[in-house]
Amino acid sequence: MWILNMAWRDSRGSRRRLALFILSMVLGVAALVAIRSFGESLSRAVDEQAKALLGADLSLESNLPFSAHTEALIDSLGGEQSRRTSFTSMAYFPASGGTRLATVRAIEGAYPYYGEVETDPASAADTYLTGPNALVDGSLMETYGAEVGDSVRIGARAYRIAGRLLKTPREATAVMLFSPRVYIPLEHLDQDLLATGSRAEYEVYFKFPEGTDVDRVVESIQPHIDEFRLGIDTVDEMKSNWNEGLTNLYRFLNLIGFVALLLGGLGVAGSIHVYIKKRIATVALLRCLGARSGGTLWVYIIQTFTMGLAGAILGVGIGVGLQGLLPAVLRDVIPVEVPFIVSTEAVLWGLGVGVGATVLFALFPLVSLRKVSPLRVLRSDVAQEGRPRLDVFQVLIGLLLVAAVVGFGVLQSPTPLYGLAYAGGILAVFGLLALTAAAITFLARRFTPSFWPYPWRQGLANLYRPRNQTRLLMLSLGFGTFIVVVLLLVQQTLLSQILLADDAGRPNLVFFDIQPDQLEGMRSVVDSSGAPVLDEVPIVTMRLSRVKDLSVDAIRADSTIPLTWAHTREYRSSFRNYLTPSEEVVAGAFIPTMPDSARAAPVSLEKDLAAELNVSLGDTLVFNVQGRLIETVVASLRQVDWRQMSTNFFVIFPEGVLETAPTTYVLLTHAPSDSASAALQAAAVQAYPNVSAIDLALVLAVVDSFFGRIAFVIRFMALFSIITAIIVLIGAVTVSRSQRAEESVLLKTLGASRSVVFRITFIEYLLLGVMAALTGLILAYFAAWALAYFVFDTVFIPDLSLMATALLVVVAGTLAVGLLSSRGIYSRPALEVLRAAG
Repeated sequence: MWILNMAWRDSRGSRRRLALFILSMVLGVAALVAIRSFGESLSRAVDEQAKALLGADLSLESNLPFSAHTEALIDSLGGEQSRRTSFTSMAYFPASGGTRLATVRAIEGAYPYYGEVETDPASAADTYLTGPNALVDGSLMETYGAEVGDSVRIGARAYRIAGRLLKTPREATAVMLFSPRVYIPLEHLDQDLLATGSRAEYEVYFKFPEGTDVDRVVESIQPHIDEFRLGIDTVDEMKSNWNEGLTNLYRFLNLIGFVALLLGGLGVAGSIHVYIKKRIATVALLRCLGARSGGTLWVYIIQTFTMGLAGAILGVGIGVGLQGLLPAVLRDVIPVEVPFIVSTEAVLWGLGVGVGATVLFALFPLVSLRKVSPLRVLRSDVAQEGRPRLDVFQVLIGLLLVAAVVGFGVLQSPTPLYGLAYAGGILAVFGLLALTAAAITFLARRFTPSFWPYPWRQGLANLYRPRNQTRLLMLSLGFGTFIVVVLLLVQQTLLSQILLADDAGRPNLVFFDIQPDQLEGMRSVVDSSGAPVLDEVPIVTMRLSRVKDLSVDAIRADSTIPLTWAHTREYRSSFRNYLTPSEEVVAGAFIPTMPDSARAAPVSLEKDLAAELNVSLGDTLVFNVQGRLIETVVASLRQVDWRQMSTNFFVIFPEGVLETAPTTYVLLTHAPSDSASAALQAAAVQAYPNVSAIDLALVLAVVDSFFGRIAFVIRFMALFSIITAIIVLIGAVTVSRSQRAEESVLLKTLGASRSVVFRITFIEYLLLGVMAALTGLILAYFAAWALAYFVFDTVFIPDLSLMATALLVVVAGTLAVGLLSSRGIYSRPALEVLRAAG
């Protein structure tokens, strides 16, 4: 009871300060509670709306039109059935002349059976199938100024726009950025769009009577799935896939929120460090009165626990409020409506993590109270800090903190390896920031330039004065700078790769699905526009039939042999007698033409594909080319730069092998401007409706928009870390306010003017902001380089203007917070300040 009473009495004069340092934990707790509760609500929403995500009880898909055997299988399943054929084609708006590559969904039947296609007007979702109508993605209509009632042309047929397409099953808004959707009736589809060489996905959807055991239905047809090369989706699979992806999303956001909690913990540790320095005399007096060292330590542990609990409760309250904002922030990447449900588990988790982190971080400085001698009451020089001794308890607490960071990283990551990498990265950044802060204080103490003006020397000296907050502020400001700048640099680097492909002379417009009898006409269309024909590339579709001595069917049947995407994919290969600038032979020799005496065609494989197939130089592959088997031998391996705007292929045949196979062509050109590109696309689509185009400028805009939306989500979470860093800065300045007041009095007594004292403080925060920002920027530079090189396999292109802006913002923010929090000290009389400080 004495400990509780003493904890209450001792805190009377310092509750505001204690409350301030606890505020640094609030946002971290709020972020974790909001994300965890949202994650549980999201998982529940996916479970409840899984049928609406699939839109049916079962679906079967194929990349080829259904064979007679497949049709017989479909008929045997019964139930209500709907068909959907999906492919990419140019959408042409006659009113504006605009064209855009879109994903066309040709529908037959009542699909979706669950959920709904949301349109404006709402009735359009039910009426568009009654004639040659279309539902067009709302953003696409807005781009080209189309209105309901206008027409859109897909292939050679025109469709009346019956409504704006707002939401569809299975697709998040962000996905539709890359290829906007157009829904049309299957019976009004221009069949020429599905000519030989075109790529389409054929789907059939089933709705079974209530009570049907769908799992048993799937089990009954499972032997035919591989035989007929069908894909299959069920409600349970859809639920599992979305849950896995969305769980990884909110786990990732949780990791970012955890950074805010770590920064808050550093704020607690730094503030407690300063707080207990002012309690040394009180602790020594209690020891003189008979209190044990453990008892006095518990007095301050209870204070910390109480304030930590208060901060955790406040953080939980804010987190519950923030939970309502997350569906709006993530609306582009989630496919379901997420109800607002407060998770009891998330609330308890937030309280436990908040209190636990507060006490754990506070214990690190608090345990030093055990060593306070009772003689400090009589002799202030007793047990003053000299060379610090290793404290076993502090070492154990430090190890516990490291274990907590690693454990949290592992629990919140998809795999333990990712979690260890994340935790290692966080600890490495914190460690480097701490070492930098220690080096700065050491160098400032040893090498202060004597020729500097006094305010500069004194401002620099403040970085290593007793009870300074240099390490704390370097960690908080430096890490806040690091995490935001890394995100921005990676985004800019990825976008820069696309910009590099837009250099003059390089292809920036690609026309594909050109039939052989249309090639000459397409050349004329491009020539008449003034653009050059840079390349014409033939494409032949094929499938892999045999790898070395085993057929793909045998590999599929043998569970001991890994079956990968490389065995089952449809290949779109080409034949030519040259290499492109995006290719480099890394093994073997590229053979341009088929040797007369060769039995097997010498092909060139992309090196990663060869690794997937487990083949090397000299191994044989057999391809099924439109029903004809062609034996090949691996003559060379290529490294392909897939980022370049070029016709890149996994398999390249020599000339003299595939010329008689059914072929489509790709034509590459360079349009000098956006308007020229739009005019050329419109002319091509009007002349050849089946031909599609990819515009690099449009790709860049889409990628930029997509990254922008994802980056917004990440920056929203990073904002917690930034605000926490600001709170830590405010708390550090406020906690040391009385010490600054004493320094101000001393300087004024020695004759310093108010402006001199102000300049000293200004210089101190200027130096602190510059060093923290520079450290964070340097670490961000190397981290962004590592991500670009090892993760994205691309060239790192730093944005120096972005880094300069970040430097200015961090320094200006540090100055603003530091000076505003110290306001009033400089203008008050010395006597008044001394009384206040005392």
